[in-house]
Amino acid sequence: MTSVFAGIDFGTSNSTVGLADSATARLIPVEGEAATIPSAIFWEADTAAPVFGRAAVRAYVEGEEGRLMRGLKSTLSSSLIDERTRIGTRLVTFRDVVGRFFGHLRAKLDVAAPGIDRVVLGRPVHFADGDPAGDARAEAALDAIARAHGFAHVEFQYEPVAAALHYEQGVAREELVLVFDIGGGTSDLSILRLSPDRARAADRQGDILANGGIRVGGTDFDRLLSLAEVMPHLGYGATTKGGQGTMPRHIFHDLATWHRINFVYTARTMADLKALAAEADRPELIDRLRGILAAHAGHALAMRVEEAKIALTDAPAVRLALHELTKGPNPMLTRERLDAAIAPALERIRALIGETLLQSGLAADRIGTVFMTGGSSHLPALVAMVREALPDARIATGDMLGSVGTGLALDARRRFD
Repeated sequence: MTSVFAGIDFGTSNSTVGLADSATARLIPVEGEAATIPSAIFWEADTAAPVFGRAAVRAYVEGEEGRLMRGLKSTLSSSLIDERTRIGTRLVTFRDVVGRFFGHLRAKLDVAAPGIDRVVLGRPVHFADGDPAGDARAEAALDAIARAHGFAHVEFQYEPVAAALHYEQGVAREELVLVFDIGGGTSDLSILRLSPDRARAADRQGDILANGGIRVGGTDFDRLLSLAEVMPHLGYGATTKGGQGTMPRHIFHDLATWHRINFVYTARTMADLKALAAEADRPELIDRLRGILAAHAGHALAMRVEEAKIALTDAPAVRLALHELTKGPNPMLTRERLDAAIAPALERIRALIGETLLQSGLAADRIGTVFMTGGSSHLPALVAMVREALPDARIATGDMLGSVGTGLALDARRRFD
C-alpha cells in the first residue's frame, strides 16, 4: 500500500489541505470540488451546526439570521482564543470556533485519505510581532486543536519554507530564492538555497538561510483602505461639540478589522452612539454608522472594501458601492488612493526584506529569484516595492493560494517517510 502524507494550511483568509505520495503532491477538494476554502464560518441563530467557506459567506450575504466569523487565525496568538462569544443563545470560545473549522478540514482529509494520524501544519514565522509568549500560545493552541481531531503526531513548518518546497519542484538548477508569502494576516519571508539535488535531501536545515515575518497582510490592507476611504463616511474623524472634540476611534477600528467586527454589535455600543449623535457636528454620519450596526452589516461592508482592493489590481479606478449599506455616497477609489492608504504597511514590509537579507548575510544582488505567493501578492504597489528592493532578482509566481498547502504535504513526506 502506498503511503500518503498530509499537510494543512489553515490561513487567515483561505485554507487548503495537501496530500503527497512517493511521486506527487496535490491539494484535495475542501469545499465541493474546490481545492481552497475561505476561512469563514457561519452559524444560523437557531441551529447547532455551522456552515463553512463560501457557503458561510453566501448564507450571510443572503441575509440568513446568524453570525459570520472570518479572520479566525488572528485570534490564536491573543487572549481572545479562550474568550467566550455569543452564538444565538449559546456562549462558545474562539478555540471552539477554530476547532469547528479545523474539523471541517479534517473531515475532508478523511474522505480523501482515511486514517492519517500524522500532519505538518503551516505557521507564520511570527504569529504575533514582538510577543514570544503570544507566538508560543498560538502554536500550542493550533497543536491542541489538531490533536483533538485525531492527529497523534503534529509538526510545524514555516509557511514560506513550505511554499519554497512547492516552488523547488520546478527548478532546473541551484538558485538562491527569497520566498515572499503574503497572506491574509502576515507577511513571511524565507531565503533558501534550492536545487533539484537538494530537493532529495532528508535534512534541509542548512539550506534555510534566513526567516522573517511580521503581522501585516491582506486584511491589514483592507483595514487601512477602509479607515481611509469608507469610515469617514460613517463619522470616523468627525468633530463633536462644535469642533471641540472628535468621534472615538476604537469603534471604527473594530468595524474595519475582520476578526473584530462582531465585537461592535452590542447594546452598549449602540447606546454610546446614540449619545454621541447628540454631540456630533454631523449627526447624519453617526446615523449611517448606527444603521450598519443595527443591520449587522459590518462584514458586508468589509467585503465591499476587499472587492474594491482586488479590482484595483487591474483597474486604475473603481466605484465603491456603499449606498445600499450606508445610505451615503458611492465614492470613487483610485489605485493611487489605495497605494497611499497602505503605504505604512508596505514600508514595514520593505524593512522586513532588509532585515531578512541582513540575517542571511547576503547582499540584495545575490538573490536570483523572488517567489511571491499568497492572496495579496499581485497588488501592484507591493510588486513595485519588491522590484525596487531587489532589482536584480527575477519575480516568479505560482499557485497564489495553494503553494503552501502543497509544500506542507511535501514536507510531511520528507519528515514521516
